[in-house]
Amino acid sequence: MTREFRPITLKLKTPVPSDIEIAQDSELKPISEIAEELGLLPDEIEFYGPVKAKVKLEVLERLKDRPDGIYVDVTAITPTPLGEGKTTTTVGLSQALGAHLGKKVMTCIRQPSQGPTFGIKGGAAGGGYSQVIPMEDFNLHLTGDIHAITAANNLMAAAIDVRMLHESEATDEQLFNRLCPPDKQGNRKFGRGLLPRLKKLGINKTNPDDLTVEERKHLCRLDIDPESITWRRVVDTSDRFLRGIIVGTGDEEKGHERSTGYDITVASEIMAILALTTDLRDMRRRFGEIVIGTSKSGEAINADDLGVAGALTVLMKDAIKPNLMQTLEGTPVFVHAGPFANIAHGNSSIVADKIALKLADYVITESGFGADMGMEKFFDIKCRTSGLIPNVVVLVATIRALKMHGGGPKVVAGKPLDPAYTDENLDLLKAGLPNMVHHIKTARKFGVPVVVAVNSFATDTEAELALVRKAAIEEGGAEDAVVCRHWAQGGAGAVDLAKAVIAAGEKPRNFHFLYPLEKTIKEKIEIIAREVYGADGVDYSPEAEERIENYTRLGFDKLPICMAKTHLSLSHDPTLKGVPTGFRIPVRDIRASVGAGFLYPLLGKMSTMPGLPTRPAFYDIDIDFETGRIVGMF
Repeated sequence: MTREFRPITLKLKTPVPSDIEIAQDSELKPISEIAEELGLLPDEIEFYGPVKAKVKLEVLERLKDRPDGIYVDVTAITPTPLGEGKTTTTVGLSQALGAHLGKKVMTCIRQPSQGPTFGIKGGAAGGGYSQVIPMEDFNLHLTGDIHAITAANNLMAAAIDVRMLHESEATDEQLFNRLCPPDKQGNRKFGRGLLPRLKKLGINKTNPDDLTVEERKHLCRLDIDPESITWRRVVDTSDRFLRGIIVGTGDEEKGHERSTGYDITVASEIMAILALTTDLRDMRRRFGEIVIGTSKSGEAINADDLGVAGALTVLMKDAIKPNLMQTLEGTPVFVHAGPFANIAHGNSSIVADKIALKLADYVITESGFGADMGMEKFFDIKCRTSGLIPNVVVLVATIRALKMHGGGPKVVAGKPLDPAYTDENLDLLKAGLPNMVHHIKTARKFGVPVVVAVNSFATDTEAELALVRKAAIEEGGAEDAVVCRHWAQGGAGAVDLAKAVIAAGEKPRNFHFLYPLEKTIKEKIEIIAREVYGADGVDYSPEAEERIENYTRLGFDKLPICMAKTHLSLSHDPTLKGVPTGFRIPVRDIRASVGAGFLYPLLGKMSTMPGLPTRPAFYDIDIDFETGRIVGMF
């Protein structure tokens, strides 16, 4: 039996304390109570202490005939480097729906990387009185999913290098004997790791001794071209000195040196797969299809060829289960997966959304960065994979960001804001409004109603807020534009937004993708560049041209596109604010995430490993030994 929802009453203070002070001073419901309120059965959850749990995917089978709830994606205008409170708005909206309007709601958001947590951006649990708690757990290890991704990714990297080493040192017959060793009775068997390779080669024999010399060679020798390898090692720390490394310098590996590097863990294809998979069997299939490079003859080499996909699945079998947490007002939250939106698709997991839509009447999810980034990928990649159709887009805007797009002074994280952002300046604000209007129109191209959430700061004036609301509705075509004060007031400050979302969710939608998969790689890239970014065209480097030709030959050309570009501009250039015109998008390279199911072009200069600033956030983080509490974390 489902337990009646019990909201938590906020202890509002003025001025608003730090995020961690608010979080640590808040009541936490036992996670068993959250689960009961959702209608989860005891055997459908796995506890990770008293306030966290994982939810088993089997719940989908039990609830398969239950209709889905209303599906809402929260996105934003092009942000400043400070962020515009998208996660805070997502949480505040959920608190308003659940704790103030009596709706059964679930929040679905990503798990943050420890790179930004200890670097410059800070955490991703929301802020003020609209947070996910316990925020320390949320921003740190949680239940270990990111560590599992790191382990799986690096096992693959080790498998690639050691396979090339052993192939170089052994004859075909020696390789065969090592991969298919006889048992004590002298009988050979194909190990599980060889079965996918046998199937790929079309070899139907069950006894290894029946293989011809040529079949043994093709089965055991991958002949990987070192220059073609795109798989890199990962670590969940912003470490710029690992961007480029040389491996193979040990005494036993001399002669096998090669240049490679590290990405941050959340940029791993393993992470992208976790977010896009639909069940454990699908995850195993996707892992097997991960392409790490090609052979010297041009054959695509994947994880199944290496025989490692089964082991990757074993490492990830618990990570596939969504993590259950709660907001400050006691509404339920799924925290699952955490791909970056500038170098990946930037959305939380499909399995979390699917379970949430069966458990709740409203599911509020969030896509990374602006509508040109995470939202476009939410629609064209995530929704295409999941088959789920969104009902409403909530676009978060701030006066601060709009003034920056109007030509305001540079905004730098860690430095005080210029008075232009805290004093009323209607002309500067008006000049920046086209950025918001552009994003509204982009969302509407997908056939989904848009509600603008004006995330209000104390320095915003009524005249400024009125100007934004008017432009959103009259120029952009938004269904509504609502001023929100959930950072200072919690769900009570987002009740009007919640009512607007309820109204928009009842309106008809005509959802459609931006492009069909049958288009060529270049056609899909150019549609996104033109329709979403407003570019005049696309220029391809010789390397990108070669990749396109190769991926088309290998049959990867029907995959969707996941653009990797800066989140600080509609263009590829972070210095171009507002709605730039007269620019062309440079595609420097294109990589294939075949297991995840997309190609990702690199636009301009994009790094897959962030660096630490001069004064990282870790300077302030420590433990107070008097109380045992973490201090200094936001």
